[in-house]
Amino acid sequence: MKHALKECNNKYTMTQLEERAVRIFDHLATAVLLFDEKLHLVSINSAGENLLSLSSKRLLGKTPGEVWPNTPFFTDAIKNSFQFATTRIERGIEMQLINQNTIKVDCIFTPLLIDEVTKEILVELVSADAFVRVMQEFNQETVQKAAKESVQGMAHEIKNPLGGIRGAAQLMEKELDDKSLLEYTKIIINESDRLRNFVDRMMAANTHPVKSETNIHEIVEYVVSIISAESSRNLNIQKDYDPSIPSIFADREQLIQAVLNLLRNAVQATKEDESILIRTRIQRQITIQNKLNRLAVQIDIIDNGPGIPAEIESGVFYPMVTGHAGGTGLGLSIAQQLIQSHGGKINYERKENCTYFSILFPIEHGNAK
Repeated sequence: MKHALKECNNKYTMTQLEERAVRIFDHLATAVLLFDEKLHLVSINSAGENLLSLSSKRLLGKTPGEVWPNTPFFTDAIKNSFQFATTRIERGIEMQLINQNTIKVDCIFTPLLIDEVTKEILVELVSADAFVRVMQEFNQETVQKAAKESVQGMAHEIKNPLGGIRGAAQLMEKELDDKSLLEYTKIIINESDRLRNFVDRMMAANTHPVKSETNIHEIVEYVVSIISAESSRNLNIQKDYDPSIPSIFADREQLIQAVLNLLRNAVQATKEDESILIRTRIQRQITIQNKLNRLAVQIDIIDNGPGIPAEIESGVFYPMVTGHAGGTGLGLSIAQQLIQSHGGKINYERKENCTYFSILFPIEHGNAK
């Protein structure tokens, strides 16, 4: 061990070692906070900022009581760790965030000793809800992938004979002596066209994205203009944008379609006196499609309508599943597939009497401009 440390010290200067330690600390998936003897927060990594929904600038120098004003457990646990100099592990602790949401976390409190005296307490936090959510997402993705393949296979089987049916109906039109029968051939042709359009929509999400530099807020504004023009009523659409979000590389047309499908769904779910909020944010250290991403864009479309019926919530992104009378059940499914083709995902959540559809879109290294 000593030999290894000597080799390490020979290879790197102390400054380089410190820089490496900072990079490792900031890239950890686990939220880590460091408190000094005066119970002041002296360090927090990106995962900690993301979990607490607050930046380090707002948190550094705060006491546990200020970091967790509604969860006194943390103040007591950190004080005890200083007093007894022992590692403490707690599971399933309810932690209230600054936005008043409550999550369950597993906690580890580790005293850091210098000359057998506790100088700092290292606090590690892991969202207990995150593991359950990852497993749910994995199961949903597995079922959705199977459903997608089944529907697309069915679409191919349906589309192939449609051209023949339509062509035969056109030939019949020319050969019919009784012109009163033309009404039936027109029905066949119109229904063939409608079914072909329906099949094309099912297959459209399978198109490989053609990426170019894209501004998320320009896309959202464009979609809002389309929805406003389509609607026969005055829409109460509010916006809360994060101006720091950089341009990304994405398929502009596919993103427009995905956001459009989600916003149309929100408009259908709301009444005249109800509102829709579109919010954009940057997320850090977030797992999307089983891959940890340092940065991601989040687009929330929030409405205070009645939400998705409970009996179809688990399959809300499956093809042919709909809660709207006369709906095709393709809008949300296509939106999810389009975002997934970009390495992202769409989450659905119902909380505080509001419906949340959240697009999570990774900003890969070199993607931001």
